[in-house]
Amino acid sequence: MGNRVTREDFEWVYTEQPHTQRRKEILAKYPEIKTLMGPDPHLKWIVSGMVFIQLLACYLVKDLSWKWIFFWAYAFGGCVNHSLTLAIHDISHNVAFGNKQTKWNRWFAVFANLPVGIPYSASFKKYHIDHHRYLGGDGLDVDIPTDFEGWFFSTPLRKLLWLFLQPLFYSLRPLYVNPKAITQMEIFNALVQFSVDLIIYYLWGLKPIIYLIAGTILCMGVHPISGHFVAEHYMFLKGYETYSYYGPLNWLTFNVGYHMEHHDFPSIPGCRLPMVKKIAAEYYDNLPHHQSWIRVLWDFVFDDAIGPYSRVKRLCKLAEKKLMD
Repeated sequence: MGNRVTREDFEWVYTEQPHTQRRKEILAKYPEIKTLMGPDPHLKWIVSGMVFIQLLACYLVKDLSWKWIFFWAYAFGGCVNHSLTLAIHDISHNVAFGNKQTKWNRWFAVFANLPVGIPYSASFKKYHIDHHRYLGGDGLDVDIPTDFEGWFFSTPLRKLLWLFLQPLFYSLRPLYVNPKAITQMEIFNALVQFSVDLIIYYLWGLKPIIYLIAGTILCMGVHPISGHFVAEHYMFLKGYETYSYYGPLNWLTFNVGYHMEHHDFPSIPGCRLPMVKKIAAEYYDNLPHHQSWIRVLWDFVFDDAIGPYSRVKRLCKLAEKKLMD
């Protein structure tokens, strides 16, 4: 996607994120885009169906051998679970029940979390706000790898290991980069999650629990769907910090691939993001984008110029204040 140079540090910039200005320009030119904002009436039913499919799967796998447990975890259950984490992403923007029903959105995210096997939704919500507000913000945006990740995972073999370990880094990085107090919703999320895990264990044994958690971990690592983690904000072309993907896997991921459109309009649900691109085509058609998440993972591992350091960073005002305190 362009000329590349070996990276030994992040790409530091001293400008605001591009999404704020583009949002203003698009809304001024196409005010009808505001009609796309608001809840997705179908999301709660789709997510509920996915949760119940996974509960049925728990029953069906309870007597399988371990090799088939892991096979179906990777080939099917993990795909459903990864899709549910992206539904939780959408729900974190209040698109399940609307901005006036924030508690219903939080509770429904906890419900969507159940097949994931480990509590996730409440903590994700707490940090995802910062990812949008302070995109690339040093010490604020926990989506940015640490300096250690950028330095150590710099060879093909180590970058492949980093992809396998993505679930671990996404879980632990916030505690190091931007620790926050545990909230009541996080406690509620954990109590509900572990209670349901215990019920599943009591009814059908350990194998369904392993099926759920293994699927979550495996499909957040080296898996075609997990390519979106790298595709969204890793700098494949100098000067561009957000990229969209317009391929078929959007059908399984609530259109998370429309990532430039999402950061421009986070209150528009995933199902309507293609309409943003269609209405304001001249703002998106000429921007670099990805056609394959598998190709993204391949390039990430084997291109020496791409790695955890390939991210745009900026020092936001809140981070400056934290440094002075």
